[in-house]
Amino acid sequence: MKTLGMLGQVVLPGEVSSIPLARRHVRNLLVSVGHTDNDDALLLVTELVTNAVRHSRSGRPGEQVTVSVAVHDGTIHVDVTDAGSADRQPRLRSGMSTDSGGGRGLWLLQEIASTWGWHEIPAGRVVWFRLTKPTD
Repeated sequence: MKTLGMLGQVVLPGEVSSIPLARRHVRNLLVSVGHTDNDDALLLVTELVTNAVRHSRSGRPGEQVTVSVAVHDGTIHVDVTDAGSADRQPRLRSGMSTDSGGGRGLWLLQEIASTWGWHEIPAGRVVWFRLTKPTD
């Protein structure tokens, strides 16, 4: 597998107010390398940072969320790292659809991302996704 080219990383407070900051950071990084159609990436970043703040220890006072962005050959790779949770793991809810009122974050990830996953690390958890540009 070829190495991804790291565009950048931002460490933000584990607060709801960090969600638009994460979106702006990712948008700026992607635009800087010519990716201008970023709605899907920004939606998924919003969902993952929201989940990190609401469902992990990163939502506690003084905790943080880290967003890392890389690209390679048109593929966007984003990691959202949080402080993890002893009693919660990322899981898809059953019965989700476009009409569901809430809890759609991982469902959207499943529907939109080319691939996604998560893994535990010593400092917490990483949830990641990739978006591959369709070939014409």
